Amino acid sequence: MAVLETIVVAFWAMLPAYVPNNAAVLAGGGRPIDGGREWGGRRVLGDGKTWRGTAGGILAGLALAAVLTVLAPEVSSAIGIDVPAFTAPAAIGLAAGAMLGDILASFLKRRTGRQRGAMFPGVDQLDFVVVSLPLTALFATEWFLEWFTWDVILVVVVLTPILHVTTNVIAYKLGLKNEPW
Repeated sequence: MAVLETIVVAFWAMLPAYVPNNAAVLAGGGRPIDGGREWGGRRVLGDGKTWRGTAGGILAGLALAAVLTVLAPEVSSAIGIDVPAFTAPAAIGLAAGAMLGDILASFLKRRTGRQRGAMFPGVDQLDFVVVSLPLTALFATEWFLEWFTWDVILVVVVLTPILHVTTNVIAYKLGLKNEPW
């Protein structure tokens, strides 16, 4: 796969995992998933992980996967690069995996004494990738193996932190986030 093709496929294939965390910020609020419970004297997750935000994030990822699936043939033809159409299990794995990764990162932050919004380099940028890829491989093995070659995975691991930092800085400047990371 040529470099440009690999980047395009990686970005397109990860969009249903990239969008949920951003959508969760917009849809968030309401009851925290942990219900205010503590473990070891610290909140399990914190107020930033809500049922509404999680559901909104997953639904946004699924909706985007559906739109991308409809557009995939035309986009592939227009740019001369085959981009994936998403199977339902692949879309679920990517969107739900992204949200689960974010929730697990919050759990790790609380266990390490970090407050809500505190920086956790590496984890903040790749939490959703580390969970969405294996979950997608589990839910949609054939689809995953077709699109997530080793070079695509490498691009995802390199590209994701760059995109994550960039979108967070934009969200911060727009007043949608309290911190730019």
